[in-house]
Amino acid sequence: MKIEKHGLVIGATAVVLTAVAVTGAGLHLPKGVAFFKNSPKELVDEVWQIVDKQYVDGTFNQKDWRALRRKYVVEKNYKTKEEAYKSIRLMLKNLNDPYTRFMDPKEFRDLQVDTSGQLIGVGIQLSQNEKTKKLEVIAPIEDTSASKAGILSKDIITKIDGKSTTGMDVNQAVQLIRGKEGTSVKLTIQRDNRQVLEFNLLRQQIEIHPVEAKYRPKELGGIGYIRLKQFSANASTEMGAAIQKLESQGATGYVLDLRSNPGGLLYGAINIARMWLDDGKIVSTVNRQGTGDISKANNTALTKKPLVILVDGGSASASEILSGALQDNKRAQLVGVTTFGKGLVQSVRPLSEGAGMAVTIAKYFTPSGKDINRAGIKPDVEVKLSKPQIQSLIKDRTKVATPADPQYAKALQILQVAIANSGNAAQKK
Repeated sequence: MKIEKHGLVIGATAVVLTAVAVTGAGLHLPKGVAFFKNSPKELVDEVWQIVDKQYVDGTFNQKDWRALRRKYVVEKNYKTKEEAYKSIRLMLKNLNDPYTRFMDPKEFRDLQVDTSGQLIGVGIQLSQNEKTKKLEVIAPIEDTSASKAGILSKDIITKIDGKSTTGMDVNQAVQLIRGKEGTSVKLTIQRDNRQVLEFNLLRQQIEIHPVEAKYRPKELGGIGYIRLKQFSANASTEMGAAIQKLESQGATGYVLDLRSNPGGLLYGAINIARMWLDDGKIVSTVNRQGTGDISKANNTALTKKPLVILVDGGSASASEILSGALQDNKRAQLVGVTTFGKGLVQSVRPLSEGAGMAVTIAKYFTPSGKDINRAGIKPDVEVKLSKPQIQSLIKDRTKVATPADPQYAKALQILQVAIANSGNAAQKK
């Protein structure tokens, strides 16, 4: 796995606990950023310069960024790399941005392992809540210890093996949760701000295949069901193959399931949107100078059949780009509940001595100009699940995406009408 120049990632936590994007061309940093080799102080300065030139908010969260350079670079000496790592984390903490973070060499190697689609863990996508600073579950990965045990999106991790997570960042939590295959870790969870639960989770190898597709001949004359679990490096390829196969099988319409999909690659979301959309804007990104890039469809749609998308509170970042693009362009109807609300883009940067960092460099907006950060995307048809319904689906995964799944059942109703309307339109032509 190659770590490249500007890996644009938008997954809120996928960068630490599941596959994410690291992409680009060539290993070099922008002009003016030195690639230092030895001095711990120069590593601190390297991080400072990247933030100074690229961070999305030019006010640096109302902090005097140059004064912080004097404090951590000019006036301070470092005897060890570990001292530098500590100062870097303290310096970045001033940005009040959980997505801009430093990774020591081990953490950065873990990231590279994650991008291969295999990891040892319990199957949790984790984020630090921007307001409360608590460690929050975005979503459990299907068929892992976490999902089988019943951990849910929005659960707060308060303890890891009895150690309080107060003041703990995502990287520190990851190091505690991960471990040797076959061992266990105990997570203490707070749910709905009142219920406290404990889970003993087995660490295991997790192989992530991002796309699961099935032709369902008994539903509405034969529909295609596609479950997209995350936007990893091979998600676009697998999605394209899935659509083409389902088309050849005669699918009359599609249900695309983005529930509990935490995001990942920015370009993955764009490429997949183009498979469903012939024309129209997909997403725009705006950096701190106000300069924006607009990504559009390019007449490469693989199907024009009706489409319904399932979303929930675990659908984040790239999932929100894809669902927002197809919703705004009237290409698909969304069913479920409001999505996670993560509208920031990170660049993953290699640093000297094997370290790395992720820095927030832009905001993204849906085609209609919606900033969904913290707000999320509202579905066209809201279908909330009760706690008993959620527990029933967790206990028996065979019920998910069947008529026993209320959100999927509603999607079928909507798709049936859309298929009928599309048939009528074809006849009129």
